[in-house]
Amino acid sequence: MITVNETTSQEKSAARRARSHELTQKLVAERTEMLVLFCRLAGIESYAPEIRPVKKLLEEFCQILVDYISAGHFALYERIIDGTERRRDVASLAEQLYPAIAETTDAALDFNDRYDRDNHRPMLENLPQELSQLGEQIAVRIELEDRLIAALARP
Repeated sequence: MITVNETTSQEKSAARRARSHELTQKLVAERTEMLVLFCRLAGIESYAPEIRPVKKLLEEFCQILVDYISAGHFALYERIIDGTERRRDVASLAEQLYPAIAETTDAALDFNDRYDRDNHRPMLENLPQELSQLGEQIAVRIELEDRLIAALARP
């Protein structure tokens, strides 16, 4: 027979896991949108400053990049690191992965700081190389996130 305390504990645990699932879904949706824009931006042949679509696409990309980074950091990782996550294996994995995730966050924010401004002109000649470097950081981040998401999904 299940007691009232056990039922309440199970309900709280189910609510926490539902919230984790919701945060994970938001993170993956932001990631997908960011990757679509990244691929569109990387596929543009010319980065000449007079090409207006490049500037607009770059602006959109920088916005979603920051949204994606924020979704991961503030919604998911902070929740795990601050002790809200009660599963030791998940918290331990998060602590192990977080330093590398933080490095990818710094790389993304540095990219955003260079390109999310009114005057993109001086930087566009470096954009292909910097997108390539950012792409490598994003790949690392996704691999680490997927490990964490898999751990969160386990019962």
